[in-house]
Amino acid sequence: FLFSSVSDNVTATLISLAVVMSLKLPPKKLIKYATLIVFGVNSGGVSLITGDVTTLMIFLDGKVTIANLLLLIAPAFISVMLLAAMLSIGMKGDVTFSKSGKKRIEKTDITIAVIFVSTVISILALSVIYSVPPLLTFLCGLSIMFLVAQFLMRKKDINKNIIDYVRDIEYDTLLFFVGVLLLVGALKEIGMLSKFTDLYTVMAPQYANYLMGILSAGVDNVPLTAALLKANIVMSQQDWLSFTYATGVGGSMLIIGSAAGIIAMSKVKELTFMSYLRLSLYLLVSYTVGYAGAYYMGGFV
Repeated sequence: FLFSSVSDNVTATLISLAVVMSLKLPPKKLIKYATLIVFGVNSGGVSLITGDVTTLMIFLDGKVTIANLLLLIAPAFISVMLLAAMLSIGMKGDVTFSKSGKKRIEKTDITIAVIFVSTVISILALSVIYSVPPLLTFLCGLSIMFLVAQFLMRKKDINKNIIDYVRDIEYDTLLFFVGVLLLVGALKEIGMLSKFTDLYTVMAPQYANYLMGILSAGVDNVPLTAALLKANIVMSQQDWLSFTYATGVGGSMLIIGSAAGIIAMSKVKELTFMSYLRLSLYLLVSYTVGYAGAYYMGGFV
């Protein structure tokens, strides 16, 4: 939850899954932990512009401020803890840990970490101060990281090239976004994408936002957010804040609704579309509580 606020969802998911999978849990327990990770990672990213793309889009459009977004931390955290409590029902047993030897952190790893943190800070600073597109800053930082890593590791006997390592991690994510782009393109061609904004003509924004969040589990939240921003729908900051939560967390309703879910499904063989769907009631309750909390906190804006 905390790490995904300052990092991307894929990284946070991979690290969390690595910790959980090392415990050698039974399949049913592992599925519950993986489900909690997906929901927790998506929930943690909504409160900071570094944690979720849609949050950044809404912020750059001037709909919310950073101070507003910080109000989402409490309801997002409560919804994650609620899901954890519900998933823990009936779970018993002890987990034992064995102490391993300390491993020295290589200077190369420290250098890469510094470049990563500097890239995140630069994305925020250059975007806010000079209106530099975040994508350009990100690509620049990524290029520097690859160049520095290749230079520092040129004399080392390593099993994997860093580029190949990134490919192994990101391949499933790449396929996910390719599928999303195809889906969005098809919806745009048949005129369905623009129809989503018609929800706001037949119901109040607080209810439409709730449904938009659920719809983002089947359609990527980025085009939904872009369509809404382009439609220039007039909403209060309270409604925009609840919309930010809805689009950021709503994708957790289905395992295919977010990059975190796709990564989890590719790494945990026991986690399938149907096994995740069996926990959908818990996810819906947690999402509903979090959304209600986000709408309530928006009243303090």
